[in-house]
Amino acid sequence: MDWVERTAQLRQWTRSGVRAPHKPLLFLYALSRFQQDADDELRYSAVEEDLRRLLTEYGPGNRTTPAYPFHHLVSDGVWEVRTERGPGSPGTGVRELRATGAAGRLTPELRAALRRAPSLLGRMARVLLDLNFPPSLHAELCEAVGLELEEAGTGLLSAARRQRDRRMREVVLTAYEYQCAFCGYDGRIGSVPVGLEAAHVRWWAFDGPDDVENGLCLCSLHHKLFDKGVLGLGDGLGDGHEGGHGGGHRILVSQSFVGRSAAAREHVIALAGRPVIGPQPGVRPIAAAHRSWHTSEVFHGSPRPATTA
Repeated sequence: MDWVERTAQLRQWTRSGVRAPHKPLLFLYALSRFQQDADDELRYSAVEEDLRRLLTEYGPGNRTTPAYPFHHLVSDGVWEVRTERGPGSPGTGVRELRATGAAGRLTPELRAALRRAPSLLGRMARVLLDLNFPPSLHAELCEAVGLELEEAGTGLLSAARRQRDRRMREVVLTAYEYQCAFCGYDGRIGSVPVGLEAAHVRWWAFDGPDDVENGLCLCSLHHKLFDKGVLGLGDGLGDGHEGGHGGGHRILVSQSFVGRSAAAREHVIALAGRPVIGPQPGVRPIAAAHRSWHTSEVFHGSPRPATTA
């Protein structure tokens, strides 16, 4: 049995690129708990709040209950649930899971495989991260679930993953003339840009292509906030900013974001409603379909009204 392949093929509810990271988040959490205590059992009532926080922070805007993955991950052959009455999950009802003392853990076969080959845990975790989240969130997510991964090679599945186009970063940064599309930052050390990254609008993990119509040049801060749903892209009037045409896009800032410092106001809140610095003339702006995907699947809550100078 190839556990890495099984990990890559988790049955997830899908529809036109809609994100459903509920099972991957629970699976990552369970792998972390196994790493800390291989014999630990996860009682639903004890881990419910941990799972709810993960879903709120790393899931799409539409809320769901942790009971959903706790029950449904069983069908993938990597997770088992038992109650005080014996083996088997009572379903997705939160009250039933609490009342019956439902507890979950990795299946005996998977636990045995992880004991035999400790490196298997890292390979499975990296597949879950690669196939469900952008690279900018991987380290943070591992920290959130308490997972420690080795940096060594992981032998990931070639069949389960598309190959990233390594040229995308240079193509996108060149298209945006080496400046952040949100704030204009253009730092360099000598001739080498520093703190600038090529962000996928529609995540690569959700079939986002490695091309300029799906890319934004962003500074490290705004890339992270874009992938966390604090920042987004909306329609706007005019041709954008003097650095190039923004395709009519303006910056969205989530009303859920809270920042009281001058730095937070200046570098985040003040961006609300500003035109995006677009790519050079002749370069295609962000495709509407990719922008719409990010707005519905990543951006959190409602946008703040535009700030006034």
